[in-house]
Amino acid sequence: MSDVKDWLGRSEEHADTLRTEPARFMQSTLGRIPHLSDGDALPPLWHWLYFLEAKPAGELGRDGHPAKGGFLPPITLPRRMWAGGRFSFHAPLRLGAPVRKVSTISNIVEKEGRTGPLCFVTVQHEVYTGEILAVTEEQDIVYREDSSPDAPTPPLKAAPGDAEITEEVTPGPVTLFRYSALTFNGHRIHYDVDYARDVEGYDGLVFHGPLTATLLIDLATHTVGRQPTRFSFRGLAPISGNSPFHIEGRRDGDTMRLWARRHDGVLSMQAEAIFPHAGC
Repeated sequence: MSDVKDWLGRSEEHADTLRTEPARFMQSTLGRIPHLSDGDALPPLWHWLYFLEAKPAGELGRDGHPAKGGFLPPITLPRRMWAGGRFSFHAPLRLGAPVRKVSTISNIVEKEGRTGPLCFVTVQHEVYTGEILAVTEEQDIVYREDSSPDAPTPPLKAAPGDAEITEEVTPGPVTLFRYSALTFNGHRIHYDVDYARDVEGYDGLVFHGPLTATLLIDLATHTVGRQPTRFSFRGLAPISGNSPFHIEGRRDGDTMRLWARRHDGVLSMQAEAIFPHAGC
């Protein structure tokens, strides 16, 4: 860990233009008529469609991700997952506008979990439009050991039963492929079912955690009628296989609790959206 700690505070910057085509492709991926055009506000969390990097094939790890090292620390644990994130939305991102993102490694923590060692890396992203800070994001990445057949099963938590609004989502390989393509995500658990089952221990293709979070904030935005000023999510259990799941929520004043409920009733992801008072 002493060498890994040297990565604390490392920073990098990328520039991009919020081209309309990826956003319209995202609308189609979600089953909507693509109508967004230059000048429209980019929906929340859709900034993940931009600032993409394409490493040469020889610089990829066994899982399809870029090999560790470089900007991210060279954690020796083989499995990498997006564990959660926190967001503040300061100003709209407009399609067609030039943007830049500053990323900084803000924390590295080593822990011992039920199934072995874990390492959590937190990356702070700041997205600017011109000189205006539009989005602040804290991304939590967890590294862990390969799954073992005799490893203890982690405890699973039941999803809440007090939803005011619920929508069913049916996963499918085409949706997973399209979202992987839009985000240039090479992680094999989303398209290589043999790898997902035999190497990482899932029971089928894995639904993207960031896509689940995107669906949850989208549910909140459409329910309240405006975008939240803050949002957070935490992944608790994977969604894999082809069984439908539900995205659900309940509003309490300025806060909306959100979650994803698997077909077996397990809480897969929990989230929270904070909305300002109307007119504030």
